[in-house]
Amino acid sequence: MEFLLALGSFIVALAILISVHEFGHFWVARRLGVKVLRFSIGFGRPLLSRQRSPDDTEYVLAAIPFGGYVKMLDEREVHRAFNRQPLRSRVAIVAAGPAFNLLFAILVYWALFISGDTGLRPMIGAVEPDSIASQSGFEVGDELIRIGNRDARTWEMAVFAFMAEAMDGGDMDVRVRDASGNEIGRRIVGEAVATLPEQPDILDRLGLSPKRPVLPAVIGELVAGDPAEQAGLLLGDRITAVDGAPVADWSAWVAMVREHPDKALAVEILRDGSPATLSITPRGLETPNGTVGRIGAGVLSPDDLMDDYRVDIRYGPLDALYRAGAKTLDMSALMLRVMGRMLIGQASMENLSGPITIAETAGRTASYGLESFVKFLAVVSISLGVLNLLPIPILDGGHLLFFLIEWVKGSPLSEHAQMQGQKVGMILLAALMTLAFYVDLSRLLG
Repeated sequence: MEFLLALGSFIVALAILISVHEFGHFWVARRLGVKVLRFSIGFGRPLLSRQRSPDDTEYVLAAIPFGGYVKMLDEREVHRAFNRQPLRSRVAIVAAGPAFNLLFAILVYWALFISGDTGLRPMIGAVEPDSIASQSGFEVGDELIRIGNRDARTWEMAVFAFMAEAMDGGDMDVRVRDASGNEIGRRIVGEAVATLPEQPDILDRLGLSPKRPVLPAVIGELVAGDPAEQAGLLLGDRITAVDGAPVADWSAWVAMVREHPDKALAVEILRDGSPATLSITPRGLETPNGTVGRIGAGVLSPDDLMDDYRVDIRYGPLDALYRAGAKTLDMSALMLRVMGRMLIGQASMENLSGPITIAETAGRTASYGLESFVKFLAVVSISLGVLNLLPIPILDGGHLLFFLIEWVKGSPLSEHAQMQGQKVGMILLAALMTLAFYVDLSRLLG
């Protein structure tokens, strides 16, 4: 089911974002008088095709979903051919694809900011000894307020702010509200900041962990036929000890179960105030990280559990539009800087994600709900827009580079030069995809 959810979410995400990108090319081309012969989502054999008349655009859904294209007229009707349009029109048509990806992200963030963007309050639950955070004075109970010049109203905003500010180097000033409610400053010195941009998980590198609610080890869900039900556990049972060792909370109980696959456990419980002992044997489950125990039980979660940990960010329409644009611009700049650092060897290739990682993330965010999934779409849409603007022949940015050369020299590049450029672009793109797959597989198997 997880595989099917990941695959289905990945295909839906691709279809939406490719449609947005190609619609940008299509819409601007039509507005500028260029005849569009085909609008295709996917490559290869058409699965569905619709054309109202022989002179109209053919709309196609093709078999291979990893891309799409807009086919425009060449020389058959000179006045409507793409390559016969003024330079400014060709630039607008080519740039429209990435621009629509970025506009899509702005629209998503604008809608979220108007309706209310829910996130986790950035409260610190643990500080690793001798870590960067510990040396910088961070303490358990601190709530992040501002990191450098960026607000940190949620953990999502805080992580982004840490990454973006770390790119600038130098000391990083952080405003926090301590456990007593006082607003004070913490400082991460430049030597420590310099190590942060290379780290895929910046919170681990800092030595910070978010504060999470403590869940009592009370059974709130049972899977029919699984070991927990077979052993006699009931809804409302509270786990107090396993093999004589006290159980502090649900996380401790889960850890004990996972660490004992196919081994009988003496589980002490409280049921309606009365103690009892059951024998439960967790079923072994194979995972990429080895065999873990599973019993088929879920936690009882109070309705108000997350009230103190959740924050809702909401703005008016105009303020939301400004902040959505600023967020999209900020994320685009960060992606470009990370790519630049990877190119010169100053950032880890672990920052690179290929189709496998994207599919896993699509499935995971879809399982969290619509808000998480559309946030994922916005981030990937920004990535597509930025990637397509890179000056690599075969990408939109490569075509824009050719147009810039044409503007400088006063005439287009020769067909031979453009063909050679396209070959170089295909090699570079293939190398990038190979590297992304390698990183994905290493992450999956490692």
